[in-house]
Amino acid sequence: MYCGISKAEFLEEEAPHLAQWLKDNKNGKMAYMENHFDKRLDPRKLVPGAQSVVSLLFNYYPDQQQCADETYKISKYAYGEDYHFIIKDKLKTFFQEIQDEIGEVGGRVFTDSAPVMDKAWAKKSGLGWVGKNTNLIHPKNGSFFFIAELILDLPLNADGPIKDYCGTCTKCIDACPTDAITPYVVDGSKCISYLTIELKDEIPNQFKGKMENWMFGCDICQDVCPWNRFSKAHNVPRLKPHDDLLDMKRTDWEELTEEVFRKVFKKSAVKRTKFSGLKRNIDFIKSKN
Repeated sequence: MYCGISKAEFLEEEAPHLAQWLKDNKNGKMAYMENHFDKRLDPRKLVPGAQSVVSLLFNYYPDQQQCADETYKISKYAYGEDYHFIIKDKLKTFFQEIQDEIGEVGGRVFTDSAPVMDKAWAKKSGLGWVGKNTNLIHPKNGSFFFIAELILDLPLNADGPIKDYCGTCTKCIDACPTDAITPYVVDGSKCISYLTIELKDEIPNQFKGKMENWMFGCDICQDVCPWNRFSKAHNVPRLKPHDDLLDMKRTDWEELTEEVFRKVFKKSAVKRTKFSGLKRNIDFIKSKN
């Protein structure tokens, strides 16, 4: 885990980029992205009197991955138990320890559950730079991290940002099968993660033959990133995959029953898409033409 601190203030640099991204409809049908615009950009509107944003990176890179190249794939972050539960538990413990050490401290904990621009805060606190694929990249451990925050009314010494080390590399842009990435911008409406998780309607036909067997999420732009050669496996038992998951073959997924779905993904983030959503994705990938 890595920790960095930034001053709680209006995200002046990010504001016009977010406004343009929304104006260009790059959020697809994620209408919630248009809500709470001011809160996304100013943590003091989420936590009155906020003075500091404490950003935390939590590694989820697995020591084992799905075995067959031809199987249907899920994003590595969803292998184990839903990260929201794991990280919320850790954040609450951390917050309590801060209060035990210092006394009464006001604040809130966040992990992808409120309008907080987590990558922007992690970047400001020096935990990495935001790469061309818009993921936060840590120079010693790559990008397979969950990001969480404590927004506190406690004045803390802020860390500063680090340099962008993407250079002239365009591997993530070149590898994206749906052309969702342009430098430092992802068109959410074209992203495989959006199509397989967030989109509740039928997947548009323009993406047939382009899913590369990803049925829940997508790791392509991270897998090809040279900085992820530094990724190290986590040692968190709750993030370990169900015993059956890694060995499931293509036919196992195509014949998946709701009973097996519930067993394999009992506490997983994959439950977000529901059994019907996962079957929709599999059927779409199968019908390439």
